[in-house]
Amino acid sequence: MNRNHPNTPIPKLAALAVLSATLGMSLPAWADITVGISVSATGPAASLGIPEKNTVALLPTTIAGQKVRYIVLDDATNPTEANKNARKFASEDSADIIFGSSAVPTSLAIAEVAAETKTPQVALAPVEINDAKKAWVFVVPQHNALMARALADHMKAHGVKTLGFIGFADGYGEGWLREMTRAAEAAGIKMVAVERYNRTDTSVTGQTVKLIAAKPDAILVAGSGTPAALPQIALVDRGYKGPIYQSHGAANKEFIRVGGKAVEGAVLPVGPVVVASQLPSSHPSKVVAMEYTKAYEEKYGAGTVSQFGGHLFDAYKLLEAAVPTALKKGQPGTPAFRQALRDAIETDREVVGAHGVFNMSPTDHYGHDERARVLVKITNGDWKLIEAGAK
Repeated sequence: MNRNHPNTPIPKLAALAVLSATLGMSLPAWADITVGISVSATGPAASLGIPEKNTVALLPTTIAGQKVRYIVLDDATNPTEANKNARKFASEDSADIIFGSSAVPTSLAIAEVAAETKTPQVALAPVEINDAKKAWVFVVPQHNALMARALADHMKAHGVKTLGFIGFADGYGEGWLREMTRAAEAAGIKMVAVERYNRTDTSVTGQTVKLIAAKPDAILVAGSGTPAALPQIALVDRGYKGPIYQSHGAANKEFIRVGGKAVEGAVLPVGPVVVASQLPSSHPSKVVAMEYTKAYEEKYGAGTVSQFGGHLFDAYKLLEAAVPTALKKGQPGTPAFRQALRDAIETDREVVGAHGVFNMSPTDHYGHDERARVLVKITNGDWKLIEAGAK
């Protein structure tokens, strides 16, 4: 069977080709599968977007015998640019699916276009969407609730009774505040101080003073990329001695480089790919995570792999699993194919990625369980696995 026309025997296609030649006409070639990718390769989320952009070069250019075309644009961590990129993908490039973006605000801007144009989106940031747009948006990073529960369990086991919080003054920070508050309460931990800051801030002195004055047993910083280091540096500089936790948004080496000695000892939940070589052989993502790590580091250097590039890779894994089913219902570049891709992503089961195993459903467009999280501690400038997390 021809993959482009699953139900058409090859001899019939050959006969049509002969007829076209006889009539002096040519058959149109089926379009490539087009993937529009908007990442934050510059701006505050650049340390997230660069490894995502780098990962595109590692992706296969065919799926199920069909050619795949990747179009990559930088949105500069700017929601307006992300929206503009998404509109270009949908209107000019006839994209079948959109990957992006690197941050919550930019991912939400793309979601507007995805829903409007009925183009499936795989977000690379943990967005919260609860309205009609949700049908077209899937999310590869772990849900904040999943990660917050892991932190609350660790805090409880280590005697934390009170918690301070400082996070981004945007959807990412607010999402973490909401989920961490719930998880802390369930673990018997009281939130005693809440502060916010902007991704572009260069000082958090006022917020730090208030946090320390509340005397929490521990503090959680809910930021992403290199800006997540700012509060921890300030807390350490002002003499805070309690444990400091970070969110999975801080899981890249640039965060460690910028934070230096100040971030030593920080505990954070991350995806399995961050510590692929340290995972037990029984972990379901170990093989895929190691394959991705090997390919990435062979091209970009030892120690360069990050959680965020792994999200882009997992977006590809979802696409790879969905394409064979979608091709039975439509051809690339058509509304039928986009709808079929959306439906297949939502119904595919046990799709193994570098960050865990995906089981999407109409009510869950994250699709992760505890197999998607591990706990690490920053030790001697690197990640040390302290809890594997897999069932």
